[in-house]
This record gives sequence, structure tokens and C-alpha cells, in this order.
Amino acid sequence: MSLSNRYDFVLLFDVKDGNPNGDPDAGNLPRVDAETGCGLVTDVSLKRKVRNYVALAKGETPPYEIYIKEKAILNKQHERAYEAIEKTGENTPSADGQKKRKGGGKQVDEARAWMCRNFYDVRTFGAVMSTGVSTGVNCGQVRGPVQMTFGRSLDPIMPMEHAITRMAVTTEAEAEKQDGGNRTMGRKYTVPYGLYVAHGFISAHLADQTGFSADDLTLFWESLANMFEQDRSAARGEMATRGLYVFKHDSKLGNAPAHSLFTRIRPEKKEGIIAPRRFEDYAVTVDADNLPSGISLEIKIG
Repeated sequence: MSLSNRYDFVLLFDVKDGNPNGDPDAGNLPRVDAETGCGLVTDVSLKRKVRNYVALAKGETPPYEIYIKEKAILNKQHERAYEAIEKTGENTPSADGQKKRKGGGKQVDEARAWMCRNFYDVRTFGAVMSTGVSTGVNCGQVRGPVQMTFGRSLDPIMPMEHAITRMAVTTEAEAEKQDGGNRTMGRKYTVPYGLYVAHGFISAHLADQTGFSADDLTLFWESLANMFEQDRSAARGEMATRGLYVFKHDSKLGNAPAHSLFTRIRPEKKEGIIAPRRFEDYAVTVDADNLPSGISLEIKIG
């Protein structure tokens, strides 16, 4: 079933003694706004976690395959689209009996539609699939109906650097140099605690173009609620979704500006708290009174 409503949402998540999103330009330190000191988590990082959850939940079978994944060869995925078109006879011969060149005109549209049907993240977040133009395998571009902002911590974070040691060694020569001592050193970076806020937008019009359905939307909410539960690692520390507040519009175009809705969700430090170290150090105020006409609020987590 297609979408007939626009959605805007607020996502709250936190980290304790972990690195929520390392910055490769800063030695993998937690990302931070240099002017305010507030922590950042990119939209790409959040989408990665959604992709990983969907892959686990659905077993990466159509129509829930994942296009952007580790070690994926994108042009090979594009080839699959053209092979499928040829098998169904959609890529018909021209007047001279020859197959039309891959990546031209109607074939791009057909390939794009096939990718949307089979790959959850393509029809959700969109994708640039014109990487194979030089070889004639072009699946075009898709503008996804689901978009998210960076997550930003409510308060400045204090990235911590920890020295760590490794007892084991990699070679016999290294073992001889260490004389049995623990000399292999390393570094680990964490945030003691941070509560982050990200905003998201879902366009019903773009959903019509990609085939993003009501079932896909349900899976997306499920992913946001559970994505950190399937992303545990020593580097992540403790991360959890703490709030998911969804504003539903009665129309496809929307009934109120998103920014005016987001201000109705107000997480703030409790009085007397100087250095937050847990979610309970914050209070979340939800203003659900006198919502604009045509807007409803669903608190999925909170």
C-alpha cells in the first residue's frame, strides 16, 4: 500500500562510554562541532545501522536486499538489473534485430525501477546508480523519500582518550623484544555520555516514485527502535534509542512546517545536573496540545 501522508520525526539516542561515530579526519575521535563542542553523528552512520538491521531482519532477500553494504560491487548489482530486464523481454531488439545498448533511454528507467523493487535502501534512501555509465550499465539516480539530519548532542561532549595494552604479539621477533612484558600499546576514544537528537523527513510524493510502501515504513520505524541492539561492539559502548516521536500529516504535501513541529519535543538537562552521565539526567517535554490542523503525534518510543 502506498503512502498518502507526509511524516516528520524526532529521534533521540544516547551513548555511554563509547564512540558513536569516529571521525577519520581526526584519528577516529568522536565527531564534534568545533565551535560548540557538541557531538555529531552523521546521517550516513544512522542509515548504515538501519541497513544492517533490515539485512538481519529480512535475510537480504528481495524485496529487502541491501545495495550499499560492505564489499559490495555496485556495477555487479546494476548488471543484475539489466539481466533481469532481458529475461523478461523488456529490453526488446531494435528494428535491425540487435539489442539496444545498455544504459540508454527506456532501459535506464526500467533498470531504476528494478533496483527500487528489489533493494530496500534504494527505494528508502535513494542512490546514485550511474557508476557504470562508461560500460553502458546505467541505472540512473533515485531520490529517496526518507532523509535524516546529523545527530547532534544536546550538550558539549568531552571525548576521552584511553591507553590500552595487548598481551598477545603477532610475531616471534616481537615476543623476543618484549621479554615477556605487555608492551603493545594502543588508543581508544570514548564519550562518557551524550544524548543526541536527529530529525527526519518522509515524502509521500517521492515514496510514490520509488515504491516505498506502508510496510516499508513500518520496517523503518522498527529499525530505528532496534538498530543499536544489533550494533554492539567494544567501540560503541552502550547506545540506545531513547525517543521516537512521529508527526503525521493528513496530506502528502504536509500541513505545517517541519521546524515548527520539532520544537514541540524539548529534551533538557534536569535542574542541578552539571555533567550528565545517564538518560535520567534529562527530562523530555512533549507539547502535544493544540497541534496544527491536520497534524497528529505518535510517540513510538518515549
